[in-house]
Amino acid sequence: MRTARNRSTRLIAALGAGTMALALAACGGDDDAISVGSKEFNEQLLLGQIAIIALEDAGFTVNDETGIQGTDSVRSALESGEIDLYWEYTGTGWNNILGYEVTDAATDPAQLARDVAAEDLENGIVWLDAAEANNTYAIAAAEATAGDLGVSTLSDYARLANSDPEAASLCAAQEFLDRPDGWPGVESIYGFELPASSIHEMDLDVIYTRVPQADPCNFGEVFATDGRIMGNDLVVIEDDRDAFVSYNISMTVRDDTLDAHPEIADIMNPIIALLTNEKMLELNTRVDVHAEDPADVARDFLEQEGLIGN
Repeated sequence: MRTARNRSTRLIAALGAGTMALALAACGGDDDAISVGSKEFNEQLLLGQIAIIALEDAGFTVNDETGIQGTDSVRSALESGEIDLYWEYTGTGWNNILGYEVTDAATDPAQLARDVAAEDLENGIVWLDAAEANNTYAIAAAEATAGDLGVSTLSDYARLANSDPEAASLCAAQEFLDRPDGWPGVESIYGFELPASSIHEMDLDVIYTRVPQADPCNFGEVFATDGRIMGNDLVVIEDDRDAFVSYNISMTVRDDTLDAHPEIADIMNPIIALLTNEKMLELNTRVDVHAEDPADVARDFLEQEGLIGN
């Protein structure tokens, strides 16, 4: 467990007298600690540390419960009260948590965020603001490869796939190839069908090392905010027909926790407003490529943005 009792006078002043007492009460002891969870992959560990450090700076005692394996487990921990909050993605909320078909999701990211928030409130879970950062599926290629083949959008890619399937060769993980919000949806929406001979199935981590070499494929499945995109000089091919469901980052909080400590939203929403794709790529690259500690990267981000330490 991590405990920090430093009171941020900047934040308390910003919150005002009405919430000051609640913020100070949060510093009163472990019985009133906020438990922060996360999933197990690097972006989630980084986001978890951002939340922990920001809350500690505001005076909360925080239990670090980050690194929980998988969506089902971390969501169950939230529902049961084992944790009070964790970062989630709007597309995951719509499909995995609420159980709706991905094909029925709103294509407008803001509308999807509103839909998910409204539905999940009935389960006692509050979604705070949704970030611009969208860790959705994407197709990427080496910059030189994309330029040589004239592909900057998935519409360009579809024309290439129909005219020269070998040049449109794809590396992808099995899950992406099978999921309706993955490859089947791309082929359906963009009107092509890549032959099996042009598809190379492999582990997702391997894709980031093979696509830069265009061997054995020119294009590959990636996640849009993965730091290895920048680290391997890849470019993301624009999804100009919105084939991929939005996976915007948001903070999910138990409603009883937020009722007791409404200032959590005042702490987290300004952070969320800064989480663009570019910022997440920058931060994730430090963790994914340069092997920096997520807590160090999180603290640097919060200090540089003036969100802690004042």
